[in-house]
Amino acid sequence: MTGDITRRDWTGLAAAGALSGLLAGLPQTTLAQPAGTSAPRIAMLVHPDMVMLDLIGPLTVFSLLRAELHLVWKDRQPVANDLGLPVTPSTSYADCPEELDVLFIPGGLKGSVALMDDAQTLAFLADRGARARYVTAVCTGALVLAAAGLLKGYRATGHWYIRDLLALMGASVEHSRVVTDRNRITGGGVTAGIDFGLTVAAKLRDEETARLIQLVLEYDPQPPFDAGSPERAGAKLTNDVLARRKPLIDAARRNAELARTRLSL
Repeated sequence: MTGDITRRDWTGLAAAGALSGLLAGLPQTTLAQPAGTSAPRIAMLVHPDMVMLDLIGPLTVFSLLRAELHLVWKDRQPVANDLGLPVTPSTSYADCPEELDVLFIPGGLKGSVALMDDAQTLAFLADRGARARYVTAVCTGALVLAAAGLLKGYRATGHWYIRDLLALMGASVEHSRVVTDRNRITGGGVTAGIDFGLTVAAKLRDEETARLIQLVLEYDPQPPFDAGSPERAGAKLTNDVLARRKPLIDAARRNAELARTRLSL
């Protein structure tokens, strides 16, 4: 299969909830694996209430690298996301490869808040994160990395309405689209997942390959409105979003404080 995947294809695959169909339906290119190298091994956490776009943006980029992809959860039962569509994990925490090139966590505020206090998930992340070549997240997924102690002493970012909470768990917060600090790579909210994915692609292969993928995806954002950040949207819209998300942001703060104590910060 070549070319771009259609919206109808995505809908059908996601509704089916079959990982094999999801991965098989991703766009393919003629990108060849460099001689003498193996495909990068990438574990992507899939969790209840994740934001699907947080997963799909990076997943599409990584598929074009012909990466060895693992969608990981506690078990292999389908999990629902913000769209209400099931995604079937390909492996469990117990069976996930121990040596990874990339460990990745997508966001979704409700799901992230729950995972910040989920001992099984935090233990899995701490174990694989200690070995992974790159430890990464986008959006509110950075909260979970931080709660696992994986952002302590690192510069990081996340969705604008929670990123300052990362400081409670030992991170140095930056207000940037993508932040790279040694082997930690974090991205901002939702749509930053493609920027993040391209950044990781350049690390795993090279900038030329990442540029090629960007062109294949025709990633050339020209949004119809200039409201994609608090600075551009203005106080009224920003305060409206904060009011709508306040209960979950407050819950995230509580769990960040608990993590701070647990991590002895």
